[in-house]
Amino acid sequence: MMAGTMQKIFDLRTIVLAKHAQHVVLVHFPIALFVTGICFDFLSVTKRFARLADAAYLNLSIAAFSVLPTFVTGLLAWQFALEGKRLKGLLLWHLIAGSGSVLLVVASWWLHREARRTEPALFPVYRFPLEMIGLVLVAFTAHLGGYLSGINS
Repeated sequence: MMAGTMQKIFDLRTIVLAKHAQHVVLVHFPIALFVTGICFDFLSVTKRFARLADAAYLNLSIAAFSVLPTFVTGLLAWQFALEGKRLKGLLLWHLIAGSGSVLLVVASWWLHREARRTEPALFPVYRFPLEMIGLVLVAFTAHLGGYLSGINS
């Protein structure tokens, strides 16, 4: 019995085609990149280091591009694990918060992208409030995801 379990753990089909494993693994990357990008952005303004602004932009860029496959794998997990059943309760809240998180991560990156096109970089006054709302929403989404995965239960 133990040998069969070990073989299944290392089976490529089990790893790649698990019903929700990809979402659970991928979700950590955009969260970490977004939080790090916002921290670098805040430090770049307070310390006035251009390199920190570059690091913020790089982190936010990768976060914006990695949040899309994460969102798609979440939708696929819903379709495969729950067979497309109507969502309710925490799952519905997680989907709504996740959708908002995706929008705010991409919006934060887009603001930085547009500001970098001007010399010197001109950011709108609502940049930090938008980023803070994004941080709160990402944290709320992650918290709900922790409950759904059984980590926070």
